[in-house]
This record gives sequence, structure tokens and C-alpha cells, in this order.
Amino acid sequence: MGASGTDTGTGGGAAPLLGGFLARAAVVTAALTAAGALFGLLRDQTIASLFGADADTDAFLVAWTVPELAATLLIEDAMALILVPAFSLALSRRAADTAGSRTENGGGNGDGDGHGAGGGAEPSDDPVLSVVRRTLPRLLLGLTGAAALMLLAAPLLVRLLAPGLPDARTAVDCMRLTSLTVVTFGLAGYFSAALRAHRRFVAPAAIYLAYNAAIIAVTFAGHTAWGVRAAAAGVAVGGAIMVLVQLPSFVRELPSRRRRTHPRTKVPARTPAPVGGGGDDAPPAPAAPAPPASPARTPYGGRGRIALLGLGTLAPVVTFAVSRQAQVLFERYLASPLPSGAISHLNYAQKVAQMPMVLSLMVCTVTFPVVARAMADGDQRRARMRVERDLALVGIVVLLGAAYVIACAPQLVELLFQRGAFDARDTADTASVMRVYSLGLLGHSLVGALVRPFFAGTRPTWYPAAVMAIGLLVTVAGGALAVRAWGVHGIAAANAAGILTTALLLLHGLGARVVAIDVRRVAAGLARLVLAAAAATGAGWGAALL
Repeated sequence: MGASGTDTGTGGGAAPLLGGFLARAAVVTAALTAAGALFGLLRDQTIASLFGADADTDAFLVAWTVPELAATLLIEDAMALILVPAFSLALSRRAADTAGSRTENGGGNGDGDGHGAGGGAEPSDDPVLSVVRRTLPRLLLGLTGAAALMLLAAPLLVRLLAPGLPDARTAVDCMRLTSLTVVTFGLAGYFSAALRAHRRFVAPAAIYLAYNAAIIAVTFAGHTAWGVRAAAAGVAVGGAIMVLVQLPSFVRELPSRRRRTHPRTKVPARTPAPVGGGGDDAPPAPAAPAPPASPARTPYGGRGRIALLGLGTLAPVVTFAVSRQAQVLFERYLASPLPSGAISHLNYAQKVAQMPMVLSLMVCTVTFPVVARAMADGDQRRARMRVERDLALVGIVVLLGAAYVIACAPQLVELLFQRGAFDARDTADTASVMRVYSLGLLGHSLVGALVRPFFAGTRPTWYPAAVMAIGLLVTVAGGALAVRAWGVHGIAAANAAGILTTALLLLHGLGARVVAIDVRRVAAGLARLVLAAAAATGAGWGAALL
């Protein structure tokens, strides 16, 4: 795994110089994410071209709620927010064990995760392997049960999610196919979290590229015989491929395998090896520190998150993630009685508008393990500096993208979707919704960036779930009122208002509760970016009209 600078393992006990590594990781992750997003647009183009925006696509999009919710809970938010800190804490403890063992054995050679010569604990006692053994079997059992329950309850779920849907039978068939993603997305998210904690970013970043390619292939192959159900079958196949893409990398990182590859040896302390085993920018490992005088290995101490991946750890994170995804569920609920195509227009608008948000959060995807490791090591200064930089970068990327999306919405939708059954009227409706939805893009990106430090500690706080509930309440109340006057545009506006409310509350709470960022300075910087983006939007809109 160390052959590439991007996949350099830098999880050692000493704090490495990560600037070059993070830059390479961010570039590769962004490139693969952009490729995945491009294939996501090709997927949406395929569905729009083959099926248009009608009752069939509305039925499919109700079933699409399952992989959307599964991706949020099991890949992007809950799974990563729980397991990246858990694996980071395990790696921190492994590094402390290895450093002490190297000193006792007269020095040794090893990589930044505590692997290699000099040993540390036997594989059966390894903290990382302990996390895997405690979590993976139970997770797989729970996911299988949940998928079976959803498959059986598909008719009830369709009635609950979209009571006014004209083609409920198609939606039920599609939902039974997409319910399989509960298992596959769960495994994919588990592998992604483990690999990112080890600072292996290539395989996790490639999963959506493989997923969307599978959906496109199966949809084209089966649309004549199965109709829109072929797209749902593609979702099921794509989920399995997401697991297979990461499985080899995950197996290579298992401690038992790596320790068989690197047996214990005594090596003179004067010949330390470079951290990571690859990459020109990987800094040299410092001399092993003296062993700790007491068993305490990290400031968090105790068994913490490694042993307590139970209700107390899961509940705040899952509640936050479900509340966030509930915005989408509520939007489709409100849109189901509207004229046919309303759910589809809202969906296409969100897919395009969210691309700047997805790209902006790649920064946090790469740096979250760094923040989690800094907090596991008790290094508040490093965590604060990293979070402040991340917020600035996220704001720049998402506001630049939002300005472009708002200014050129009709041209973007026409370029991406207007072909086949997707006509000029669909383009106009989707573009107008997309402009309203884009007003909340900064809020969506900030929520994704701000929530990570809250959940990076040993015991997650309930604060993010509470403020997300407040934002959801704003969305629900605003949407219920606005849909009467402005239809789908009112739903999009309520979404923007709710997520911006959550973002402001998270920004305020982060500095006071978790990481002592300079909230006023960060807010002032974001305000300047908003003004610049507004000016750019006006200029771009005017130019697009010429």
C-alpha cells in the first residue's frame, strides 16, 4: 500500500508533517469524487433520457430514498463519524504500544500505524483488530435483519413516504430491490471508515465511480424488458461492487496479515525507517519516545469508544444523520400530491446543485482522520488549526460552485438532461427549483464540515442532533406553509432555511463546546466570501443572459 504517495500510511505515534500527504490525498480524492459525480450525472442523464420525468420516475425516486438514506447513515455520516474516531483511537494506542515495545527491545523499525518490526502486541491483542472483532459481525447481522424487514415492509413504506403516488406497485418493486443496499452500503461504509483512519483514500474515493457505472450499465441492459425497475436493479448491483472495490485494501490492512508479513526483529535504534513506506514527501520517523510510566496511553484513556460502540455512542450520531436525511423524506412527502414530475424536478435540481457541496467536503473527508487523531492524542491546537482551515476551504469551494449553478442553471440543466423524454418544460422547471435550492448550499457544506469535530471525541455529544432537529423543524414548518403558495419552490426554500439555521447553531456551539475555534473570525471570513459570491452570481447571471 505504500507504493503511492497518496496511500502513504502516516498514522504513527509521532505527529508527522502531513502537508504534502494531505495535499496529494485531497487531489486524488477530489479527482475520483469528481469522476464519481460525473458518472452520477451520466446516471441521471440515462434515467431522464430513457424514462423522462413522469409517474414512473417518481416511483423509482421514492424507492431511491432507501440508498439515499443508507448512503447518509452507512457511508457518509453516521458510520464515518463513529468509526473513523474509533479506528483513530485504536491506531493511537497501537502506536503507543509499539513505541514502548521498540524501546524495551532496544529500538526497532515500523510504520506509522505500529506495524512492522519492533512488534508491539500480538495480532490477537491488537487494538485495531479488537475494533473489527467487536463491531463487524454485529453490524453485518443487524444490517441483514434491517434489509429483510424493509423488503417485507416495502408496500407500507411506499404508502408512508408518498401517500399520493399514482404508481405504487412500481415503487414497491423498486424498493424491494434497493433495500439490498442496506447490507452492501453498510459494509462499504465500514471499509471506507477503516481505510480512511489508516489514511488510505483511493479505494474509498472510487466507490461512487464504480457504483454509478454499474447503475448505468444495468439500466441500459434491462430498460426494455424491466422499465424503470432496471435502474433499481442497477442500484442493487452497484452496492455490491462498492464492497468489492474496497475489500482487497481492507484485507491488506488487517493487523494479523500485516504482522505475519513483518515479523518481530530487533533493529538498532539508530536506523529509523521513514513513516509510511512510500511517497517522496513522507517525513522520517523520529526516534521512539521513552515508554510511558503508566498504562494510560491517550488523554482519553480507558477503553472508551473501542469498547463502547453501543447505544451511548451510536444514538447521537444516528439521530443526527437521520434528522438530516429526514429533510429529503419530508420534501418528497410534500411533493407527492403535486403534479407528476414534481419529485423528479426536485431530485434533478438537488443532484446538480449538490456537486459543489460534495467537492467542498472532500477537504473534510481527507482531514477528518487528522482531526480525530489530534483529539485522540489530546492536541487541541492542531485540531483547532485544522478545523479553521477546513471551514475556509469549504466556504471557498462551495460558494464558487453555488455562484456558477445559480447564474447558469438553465444552461446546465439543458446541457445535462434535455434529451429524449426530458423536454424543454422539464428543463425550465428543474432550473428554477435548482436556483432556490442552491441558496442553502453553504449551509449544507458547513453542516458537513462542522459536525465532524463534535463526533471526533471518545463520547459523541447530543448537541448536533439537537440543532439538526431545530433545523428540521424550520424545514417542516416552512415547507408546509410555503408549498401552498409556491409549490416545489417553497419546498426548496424551506430546505435552505432549515439547513442554514443548523449551520449557524453548529458554528456557535463548536467553539464553545468542542474545539476552541475563533468563531467571530471564521464567521467574518465566511461573510466576506458570501458577498464575493453574490457579486459573482450577479455578474454571471447577466453574462448568461447576453
